[in-house]
Amino acid sequence: MQISMQLSYAGGFKESAQQVAELERAGLDLVWVAEAYGFDGVSLMGYLAACTERVQIASGILPIYTRTPTLLAMTAAGVDALSDGRCHLGLGASGPQVIEGWHGVPYDRPLGRTREIIEICRTVWAREERLTHDGVSYALPLPEGRGTGLGKPLKIISRPVRPRIPIWVASLGPKNVAMTAEVADGWMPLFYLPERAGDVWGADLAAGRARRAPDLGELMVSAGGMVAIGDDAASLRDLARPMVALYVGGMGAKGKNFYNDLVQRYGFEQEAAEIQDLYLDGHKQEAAAKVPDALLEATTLCGPEGYVRDRVAAYAEAGVTHLNVIPIPTGDHTVRDVIATVKEWSA
Repeated sequence: MQISMQLSYAGGFKESAQQVAELERAGLDLVWVAEAYGFDGVSLMGYLAACTERVQIASGILPIYTRTPTLLAMTAAGVDALSDGRCHLGLGASGPQVIEGWHGVPYDRPLGRTREIIEICRTVWAREERLTHDGVSYALPLPEGRGTGLGKPLKIISRPVRPRIPIWVASLGPKNVAMTAEVADGWMPLFYLPERAGDVWGADLAAGRARRAPDLGELMVSAGGMVAIGDDAASLRDLARPMVALYVGGMGAKGKNFYNDLVQRYGFEQEAAEIQDLYLDGHKQEAAAKVPDALLEATTLCGPEGYVRDRVAAYAEAGVTHLNVIPIPTGDHTVRDVIATVKEWSA
């Protein structure tokens, strides 16, 4: 497995980039750069390209509604050029609260849009022909009656460093996971339980893989959780409670929270409902307290060295190709030490 990590901006962009430069020397293979409704993610990806030499730089994620498909393709090609072929394009639908509330764009046809975007991006990067696309969500050029009628098929002026940039999709629902397994290079599930992944997503992944083009190769999978190594590290799992409560309780509305749906599919139906009710009513601490200990244990890698090593092996056995870690140093260890240790165990 490769080792990946979500970048934290808390200390500032430049400080975060300096940390990534240090961690790549410790064995970090890929860094995910998020974008919500703060600073954009692409600016930091470009900055990281200048500050690093080896680590792969991935958007995790760029919401599909925030840019045209061709701009997504141009953006990934630009970062790939700056980084000498180290860019990965991570895509996701985000949620209606952000897309309609912040961007003012209708949150419609997420699966269909994602599929069309992937097709358009790959056509742009291949640069074999002028771009045309006749889809439900996107028509290129824009047909008569929907504009001036002056649009014409074009080909990207610059020559992409690679004709194929890896595309990842963040997906959780059955149809979305099946689509991801069919057309994407990689899959980014959240709250991934190695022992239960087959029960929850096995049929969806199999359906998508049955339609997968052979030239795509095997589907990459990025999953993991908080990592803390030490005899008393298990107590650090509680640090994950607020984040789990945020996603399960606050990322969406009633009936429109994909993370809540997933936790219910894992068998925590009552707890998921209680967490959401409390969180949406403004009781965030109470919601965090309701996160089941069993869910925390299953979605983190915290405990004595032997236990964490076994959890790393469990992710590998479940087909995870990129162990996505949140390193929490204990004792006299540093974040770099945690990355180096997990990298050694994943080899």
